[in-house]
Amino acid sequence: MLTWDRGRRSPLSWGKRVAFGVAEGGVRECAGARGHACPVRAGVSARSTGGRCEECARLDRAHSVAADGIADDPRPYRVYLAWFGPGLVKVGITAVGRGSARLLEQGAVCFSWLGTGPLMAARRSEELLRAALRVPDRIPYGEKRAVRAALPAGAEERAAEIGELHARAVELTGWPESLARAPFQAVDHVRVFGLDTAPAARGEVTGLVAGGVVSGELVAAAGPDLHLATGAGAVVVLDTRLMGGWGLVSVGEGGEVTVPVREFKAEAHRQDGLF
Repeated sequence: MLTWDRGRRSPLSWGKRVAFGVAEGGVRECAGARGHACPVRAGVSARSTGGRCEECARLDRAHSVAADGIADDPRPYRVYLAWFGPGLVKVGITAVGRGSARLLEQGAVCFSWLGTGPLMAARRSEELLRAALRVPDRIPYGEKRAVRAALPAGAEERAAEIGELHARAVELTGWPESLARAPFQAVDHVRVFGLDTAPAARGEVTGLVAGGVVSGELVAAAGPDLHLATGAGAVVVLDTRLMGGWGLVSVGEGGEVTVPVREFKAEAHRQDGLF
């Protein structure tokens, strides 16, 4: 389900055409914070995935676990290792009640739980593992997208890297006593995301522009990213967070992608031959 334009919803399925335009002469406005509109309707950058002005972004994160805004949360938390592609592994935490939703939201190709316990024990474990295993707690989405084009074909191959890190993690000393460790059990999302059958993406939309058009057939989706097969035969990735704050309009069938697109390679600034 795609949520856009202040709560409007559109059901999505493989093969569905995703097509919309950006109103001519429009500007992107701040999406507001915690369900409230921005009081000054501030303008924001087309490249901003948050889609919020500085003040609304601060308010939105004020009660965020990720920003350490809730130190006394009584809910149990899980620590996890998530793999996004070769060489891209992160450690993180999520509330037990959310299940694997956080991993799906991040576009984790596969993951394994490491342990369960109170929030502060989970946070301390996250810091221990980040330092000892030399893995980050955040990975830019641009890096995640670029490696999806070269994922190993087998689930065992995809799980190998986090399997090795999990084995190293359980041998570490210094784990909080209140955190119950979990055995290694890889969960693979390749089929859930549709990446097992979708052609490899070649580039990503870097931002919407007034009068621009996005049009393509949905072939895969990972986290906020829609993989769209365009009329030019290429697959490009649209981060749906870039849509917030724009005035969007419908377009007819067969429209072309006329917003800025960057290729997934060293010479990413060059688009020759993509469209």
